[in-house]
Amino acid sequence: MGKVPVGPPPTTVEEFGDALLAAAPGDARRLAPGFTLPAELASAADLIARQLIGRACRGGWLPADLHQAARRRLDEFAGSYLLDTLVAYAGQFAVVHPDWQAQLDAVSTGRWWTTTEPHLPQWAAKHILTPSEAVAAAIEAFGLLKTLPPVTVVLPAPGTAPGRPAGHHAVDEKKLGRVRALLAKAESSTYPEEAEALSAKAQELMTRHALDRVLVEADEVPERPAARRIWLDTPYTDAKSLLVHVVAKANRCRAVFDPRWEFVTAVGDEDDLAAVELLTTSLLVQATRAMIADPAGRSRPFRKSFLVSYATRIGERLERATEATIAESPELLPVLASHEKQVAAAFTELFPEVVNKSVTVRSHEGWGAGRAAADRARLGE
Repeated sequence: MGKVPVGPPPTTVEEFGDALLAAAPGDARRLAPGFTLPAELASAADLIARQLIGRACRGGWLPADLHQAARRRLDEFAGSYLLDTLVAYAGQFAVVHPDWQAQLDAVSTGRWWTTTEPHLPQWAAKHILTPSEAVAAAIEAFGLLKTLPPVTVVLPAPGTAPGRPAGHHAVDEKKLGRVRALLAKAESSTYPEEAEALSAKAQELMTRHALDRVLVEADEVPERPAARRIWLDTPYTDAKSLLVHVVAKANRCRAVFDPRWEFVTAVGDEDDLAAVELLTTSLLVQATRAMIADPAGRSRPFRKSFLVSYATRIGERLERATEATIAESPELLPVLASHEKQVAAAFTELFPEVVNKSVTVRSHEGWGAGRAAADRARLGE
């Protein structure tokens, strides 16, 4: 059997950088065979990390997105390394959008290492990893970052011009706190009727809050609608995305699913987007619990049909509840119509080429069980 020729080991930062970008995790022992990391290798890793993280952030990826992608595609160590490099990248800039920074603070522990030495050896020591193990983790993180495609820019990346600002008025945390409390009770209740009443009340509260806000802001210059991404856990993400869509529609938002990375981007008012995320999360918990508890719910066709039916029925209930609340304030219909046009225009600007795709249902039993569970689901008290 012939031998594969191997060139001389890299010795400069540039050579180590080229080797890291071309390497697979299994090549780590060749690059770092000893008990210490070569200074050139550590410096090259820091440089590549900043370059790849910067490209991802300028391409629309937020800290929460990178955390979710790492959680799905990387092991614990590579994910930790990726988030550290994100902290280092953001630290280069004097001004970072507050929402972007808030996401970073939520998913990372911040900068803990000294900046007078390369990060990779300090990170390896913290996690008690050998040099080759640390390099393997870095290579794995780089591999993920290299595959990230551009996504819709929701917030400006550190160091980039903010562009046309979206609306970022403060979300009413007091109202959201009441909604959270209602939904938490809905998720914990063992009585379907009580759960249904609680979830319905939550939707009513969110709609009334939105109407109050519209009334107050009717004479103000409208803010540009904002956007946020909602990540979905596998399996059945296409069916789960339908639930996000119907909740978004009932709360005056628009939503689109990206099946490549299994997230939904919703466009709308900041308060409405917060409500959509809260209600979707709660309803997914209730749906999963009901689906698993069903004696017939063991097959994939049953479970997918269950979730599609559940989402469809929830959409009908939310629309009915929203329409009933709005009917009490008919004078707001012109303002709401104007708001809907603004959201639709912003959505089209962000997603000019959206394709509608149906979700196949293959289990009549699952469809019936999902509809029954949606009738029992709590929308609020």
